[in-house]
Amino acid sequence: MSTPAFRTFDSTSPRILVVDGSKVVRKMIEGVLRQQLPQAEIILCENGDEAKVALQQGAINLVTTALRLPDIDGLELARYLREHTPQAYIPIIVVSGDVQDRLETRSITDDVTDYFDKSLGFTALAAFIKGYVAPEGAPGGEVLYVEDSKVVAVATRRMLEKHGLKVMHCSGVEDAIAWLESALTQGRVPGCDVVLTDVYLKGELTGKDLVKSIRNEFGYPKGQLPVLVMTGDANPANQTELLRSGANDLVLKPIEERLLITKLLFQLRVGRLLRERHGH
Repeated sequence: MSTPAFRTFDSTSPRILVVDGSKVVRKMIEGVLRQQLPQAEIILCENGDEAKVALQQGAINLVTTALRLPDIDGLELARYLREHTPQAYIPIIVVSGDVQDRLETRSITDDVTDYFDKSLGFTALAAFIKGYVAPEGAPGGEVLYVEDSKVVAVATRRMLEKHGLKVMHCSGVEDAIAWLESALTQGRVPGCDVVLTDVYLKGELTGKDLVKSIRNEFGYPKGQLPVLVMTGDANPANQTELLRSGANDLVLKPIEERLLITKLLFQLRVGRLLRERHGH
């Protein structure tokens, strides 16, 4: 899947379009955004028609939309915005309580840049949006990275370290499991902030086996230890199986750096937020 180039945002006064049929939800999103991005102009729309009008009234830096709107499906709105945007590529974020179901059925289209599960809370949503429109220095964090190609591993490690992340590289699933066991023995639970793994690796075990081990043998839920899986497999059934096995999200190859980093940092921040909330 090819990903359009991301535009450079004016982080001093971004214009953010919030589309949701619920007045309460719109106001809650507006409130947390004003805390995170006090200089932002926030445009609230109840339905697709209002969003279409707002699009013609000035450049938009980012759009959030519910999946269900009073007059149109959120994915239909995303497609309309893609076709009628008079400017460079706009990130479109779907905000919904049933994102996981849509992910598992692979019904979120390429018109959507990313998604946010409403159950994570609006404060986390504001931080997520801020990561797109006004990125700060990298928050730091530790990534357990599993990749058997030395060439790919070196390039990806440099990319991650450039964004302030500490990388522990393992060439196979067996080594990654051993690393997690060692961290557990030392009382470092779970030992890292996020796991990044390829699906197909040399050896008997695959990235899917690693996900199952993290969720079942180690017992780490998605919020405690997020797992981001890189895959070149375009088969929807196989992608669905990875998500149902316990992967938090997928990144399709060829990897686009900005998308990978945005997803990785998002999982890292949310994982920390949930661990702090539950006292881990």
